[in-house]
Amino acid sequence: MASRGIRPSKTKSTAALAAKSLLNAVLFFCIFMIALPAAATWLWPAAMSLPDWLRRGGGALLLAGGLAVWGICLNVFSRIGRGTPFPLDAPRHLVTTGPFSYCRNPIMAGELAVIWAEELYFATWGIAVYALVITLAAHLAVVYIEEPELRERFGPEYAAYCSRVPRWFPRLLQVSSQDDVSAA
Repeated sequence: MASRGIRPSKTKSTAALAAKSLLNAVLFFCIFMIALPAAATWLWPAAMSLPDWLRRGGGALLLAGGLAVWGICLNVFSRIGRGTPFPLDAPRHLVTTGPFSYCRNPIMAGELAVIWAEELYFATWGIAVYALVITLAAHLAVVYIEEPELRERFGPEYAAYCSRVPRWFPRLLQVSSQDDVSAA
């Protein structure tokens, strides 16, 4: 079922899906993580006063974590979901494993982590405003576009997934219903 411009992938080959995901990631990275932050810095280059340890250490941790999560998610989308993050080549199956078992939007969380890593490292007001705007835009896109579309495509399966997995921030302690039964 295709709705709101979303089309499930028809690509059969896992290697082709992985290549398409990589191409999508490179284009997304070049636009949202290089070009737009550079433009934001050009528009408002004023530096923020952040401690060097936070700029380098925090930036490096967010960058490494964001890129790792992003890469793992692209692999899971290709292998399990049989699609890519691109709406015109969307996964055919609801992906609930790997990073998706901890939060419903790990790809976007990984992308936002990279953008916030840039803010910490470069510490400019332009990137700070860009990071805030893109974070808000991502949240609104998830709530008003992605989630309704997934509810329509995957129905009760997606509703059950939403009830057990948080949207953005993983629960620190996730107790399964099996643990609840054995503890009783």
